[in-house]
Amino acid sequence: MRTEVIRVATGSRETVHDITADCTTFLGRAGATDGLLNIFVPHATAGVALLELGSGSDTDLLDAMRSLLPKDDRWAHSHGSLGHGRSHVMPALVAPYATIPVIEGKMALGTWQSVAVVDLNVDNVVRKVRLSFVDGG
Repeated sequence: MRTEVIRVATGSRETVHDITADCTTFLGRAGATDGLLNIFVPHATAGVALLELGSGSDTDLLDAMRSLLPKDDRWAHSHGSLGHGRSHVMPALVAPYATIPVIEGKMALGTWQSVAVVDLNVDNVVRKVRLSFVDGG
């Protein structure tokens, strides 16, 4: 297995941050052929999503998260900024991992799919993302 950790600057606002190019670059460095790419965010308040980006879907996802997980004082987990507890619930909806088949060194994503880190936690501006390639041969 080949693995490395990248750092992603998600900033101090809610975001859906595209890491597709980072995944592609990692696969090249790993000498990937056929196998599996695992993307894991080792944080209790971030997730990984496969979705179309740049067409409004990223905004729609953030709007859905705001609707499902309001940024207010209802959360029992209440340290940090207002609504911080919702960030701890989000990974139950947007898992902190994804596994993608890799065929001939390329992610077998659908036509419009991208890989993104979803981060509602405005208290952490940089995230770690572990990329791991498991060879299928």
